[in-house]
Amino acid sequence: MTNTWDLLLQGFAVAFQTKYIIYAVTGCFLGTVIGVLPGVGSAGALAMMLPIIFKLDPTGAVMMLAATYTGVMYGGSTASILLRVPGDTSAVVACLDGHEMARQGRAGPALCIAAIGSYIAGTIAVVGLMLLAPPLAELALQFTAPEYLMLYVFGLTAVASFASDSLIKALMAMCLGLMIATVGEDIMTGIRRYTFGHEALWDGIAFLAVTLGLFAVSEVLVNAKKLKEDSLGKVLEHRIYIKLSEVKESMGAIFRGGTIGFLIGVLPGAGAGIASFVSYSIERQMHETPEKFGTGVIQGVAGPESANNAASAGSFVPMLALGVPGSATTAVMLGAFLILEIDAGPMLFQERPDIVWSLIAALYIGNVILLILNLPMIGVFVQILKLPMRLLLPLIIVISITGVYLSDGLVWSISFLLLFGCVGYYMRVYGFPLAPVILGRVLGLKMELSYRQSMVMTQGDIWLLLERPIVIIFLILSIVSLFLPQILARITGARKVVLDDDD
Repeated sequence: MTNTWDLLLQGFAVAFQTKYIIYAVTGCFLGTVIGVLPGVGSAGALAMMLPIIFKLDPTGAVMMLAATYTGVMYGGSTASILLRVPGDTSAVVACLDGHEMARQGRAGPALCIAAIGSYIAGTIAVVGLMLLAPPLAELALQFTAPEYLMLYVFGLTAVASFASDSLIKALMAMCLGLMIATVGEDIMTGIRRYTFGHEALWDGIAFLAVTLGLFAVSEVLVNAKKLKEDSLGKVLEHRIYIKLSEVKESMGAIFRGGTIGFLIGVLPGAGAGIASFVSYSIERQMHETPEKFGTGVIQGVAGPESANNAASAGSFVPMLALGVPGSATTAVMLGAFLILEIDAGPMLFQERPDIVWSLIAALYIGNVILLILNLPMIGVFVQILKLPMRLLLPLIIVISITGVYLSDGLVWSISFLLLFGCVGYYMRVYGFPLAPVILGRVLGLKMELSYRQSMVMTQGDIWLLLERPIVIIFLILSIVSLFLPQILARITGARKVVLDDDD
């Protein structure tokens, strides 16, 4: 332990050199700006930085990449909260309560708690990365296809069960997402499914087209209808900073989100998106009034934003300890390591401790820089919401179309963007939740691959999966999460009856 702290202090001593601080500030700023743009994402942001970092020394390059990664994770939440335009999977959940807070004149507190939660959770993750990397990497190795399959099932049931007052509507929305995920080439045989002869569908329906359509375009359609009634004519006075009481009531969600996010981030392939969805579901289950989630509950922002930031740091564990990228972003980072002639894996801690501990220090310093950079900027960000709706709504459409087109260069994707905008509008009108669709789209292919690999492992006998302890744990959690809302509703109803009788 003493040696660990000594190495960490050496990492900070290197990271606090003036030129490296400049690299970190630059990375955080560029990451935040890029993170606001839909379609780029954290992996794309790091890829854009590669031409720059190759001109730096290895330590400086690694620090700038780590700072950029941290900045992107925060930048994505800004557009989600203010405009309901999620730029990445991990930013989708911020739309649910964060944008509702913005609509109520509480954009400042939403952005503040996102920054504070990201800082605290980032700190938790850095400590976890420092102390737990080797044992957690060994635990991650125990996850094979059956364990991942049940992890994904748990993620879907946990979100679907609390996404709406109607479990049937939530499950229907989840199935829609799973159906969308099946479009394109079969992941194991290469056979094209549900493409109807169109080449544009060979690679499936773009995630960004589905997400921006359901959230951003549907938001434009909903508000365009309100414009006719002049219900958006008045400009809300937005509170810029957060109250101490709001910070206090969010602390539990932040610590839970940070812990959950880090543990999920350690699992290769799980990612920050799953971490944020699971955190949101858990916060809703633990809240006194879960039915208020989706209407502007601050814990609905604090937990998921903390989780996605912690997961981004957690994904470095398998990359550093095993040389296995835990996400698309760390895959880009691993590629940068190879070009910089840095061999990630078990020997990295012994052969290049300067790189490892400078990276860990950079992740922490990046969180501090983000807090310093973004809290004073919240007042500037909030001014976006004071634009007239007749200007803001077309701006959202332009940003969405640009982001979708830049992501794959296909005009077809713009058509799907508009199509899912209409689908999202009618889903909102008739009370169908949007989040299960997104999670189904994200996890669909992963679930299918894990299931088919599991069947190969067990030679088609699905019951053999129940011999695996981790599978049993996730199966029990899935069943509990599916029926917990009904149980809680009955308990709450029984308590209300008792209280009414007492009166």
